[in-house]
Amino acid sequence: MTEQAEFPGNKLKALIERACSHPPLRVAVVDAGETHVLQGILEAREEGLVKPVLVGEPERTRATARELGYAMGDDSVVSAASDSKTAEIAVGLVMQDRVDALAKGWIHTDVLMHPVLEHLRTHQRVSHVFVAEMDRYHKLLFITDAAINIAPDLMPKAQILQNAIDLARLLGIEQPRAAALSAVEIVKPSIASTIDAACLSKMAERGQIEHALVDGPLAFDNAISAEAARIKGIKSSVAGEVDILLAPDLNAANILAKDLEYLAGAVLAGIVVGARVPIMLPSRSDPPLARLVAAALAVLVHAGAKP
Repeated sequence: MTEQAEFPGNKLKALIERACSHPPLRVAVVDAGETHVLQGILEAREEGLVKPVLVGEPERTRATARELGYAMGDDSVVSAASDSKTAEIAVGLVMQDRVDALAKGWIHTDVLMHPVLEHLRTHQRVSHVFVAEMDRYHKLLFITDAAINIAPDLMPKAQILQNAIDLARLLGIEQPRAAALSAVEIVKPSIASTIDAACLSKMAERGQIEHALVDGPLAFDNAISAEAARIKGIKSSVAGEVDILLAPDLNAANILAKDLEYLAGAVLAGIVVGARVPIMLPSRSDPPLARLVAAALAVLVHAGAKP
């Protein structure tokens, strides 16, 4: 491991160590000319996780690399004149089988995802998952969807949840426990997310959502704390042991994830699943460590790794 990497615990470190047992992943870094972006991806290269192809403005990217003390050859950057062109070129590298994954650099998510959704769709819904580790919770938390699907209704939520379940299982959680979140823990017709959550719970019971225990609606406190659920008289196999938090919409998921990061000291690694290739999608303000863990997740998703 590099000396720069400091972890709140061993769970993310274990994922990186597992990923290092696989060959390096060819990754197109979309707009790589920013310090956090480049430092994270170059640390991932040093770990043996990735072989980066840097796409963006060459002079800015090379100047940033020099600031970080990394030497780059003349052919290390694929030149692109604009953000939209950068994303198109990166997606083209996937379609030409020159890279196995994408990594968001200093580019807005919507600009990156436009050519992804146009050219790299599969039969699955494309969705985003944050994998979080923090001192105050005893296991990894998977938070979805904080970046792609803005206001999904019932069936898209089922697909988003299944994506997160599949990712958790890929990372070694045989039967994840998932909470469909809302503001309250009872069904209220005036709060649509409570109805969706109750339907998702029943869908899991009937096999429409596979390989997970799903409960909802649950408020955040009931999902995280078995004691909070007990006090409120909620009997739940998910409360206090939740692995996956399905938020009612993108706003709630994004706010929740950033609250955990900035107030609870969580390390968050963001990845997009459901496209032809894994896409590392952290926040643009995330530190290099988050990008390092995202690289490990991309390696494991690409490899279909089993524990």
